Amino acid sequence: MAAVPKKVATRLVAGLKRYQPILAAAKARDVGEADTVTIIKDMLADVFGYDKYSDVTSEHSIRGTYCDLAIKIDGQLETLIEVKAIGLDLKDQHVKQAIDYAANQGVDWVLLTNGMVWRVYRLIFAKPIDQELVLEIDFCALNSRTESDLELLYLWCKEGWQRSVLGEYHTQKQALSRFYVGAMLQTDPVVDVIRRELRRISPDVRIDSEQIRDVLLNEVIKREVLEGDQATEARKKASKAASRSLRAKPVKGTSDSPTQPESVTELA
Repeated sequence: MAAVPKKVATRLVAGLKRYQPILAAAKARDVGEADTVTIIKDMLADVFGYDKYSDVTSEHSIRGTYCDLAIKIDGQLETLIEVKAIGLDLKDQHVKQAIDYAANQGVDWVLLTNGMVWRVYRLIFAKPIDQELVLEIDFCALNSRTESDLELLYLWCKEGWQRSVLGEYHTQKQALSRFYVGAMLQTDPVVDVIRRELRRISPDVRIDSEQIRDVLLNEVIKREVLEGDQATEARKKASKAASRSLRAKPVKGTSDSPTQPESVTELA
């Protein structure tokens, strides 16, 4: 992940030390949603670096409905924040409400939080609208002395937002997602490498690429990885990547050529 600037790290450490006991006390009192919103607004300023007067707006109206908070940077609406009472467990129905808000406005990112747990979602503009959980933080479980914990918080900081570190984190996470790995396994270069290695193990057995692909699709890769909008998008990107690799570095000889593992390396 992106390195946290020293000034930001100092603020995050101070914010953790200040707000962890505040959140614990608020949960013990079982404060309501309005009080939780007040705490969240203070945290957005003191921990995450937003100006709560110019960057954070309350009760943002979208087509007659309201979300609790919205973040605008330089006048541009960047994300919506749905806040629930600190003692309320976050549920799928809460996510749907926030996602509907964001889809109506064309916003890519949604934050759902009860103060203790912070969930960051990326919208998938398909039919129907879907979402992907990109980040989940248990604020009170973080350690101010742990660099990786500060890096997680930095993803949501104003400074991180301005440097697009959340988008970069999402891109990296996508590249290692089960959908993309599953899609890469189906590409011709990878199937050819598997075929070659299987022929080394069993040189007297005829094995073609379609047989390998059939085993991958029906016996190796889970069905949930093969279906849905995320799987479709992953296959498109994997296919483009494979085509670019083959055009950039033509493979000489047959599919048994020892140069083919290099093509797979390029795709990784």
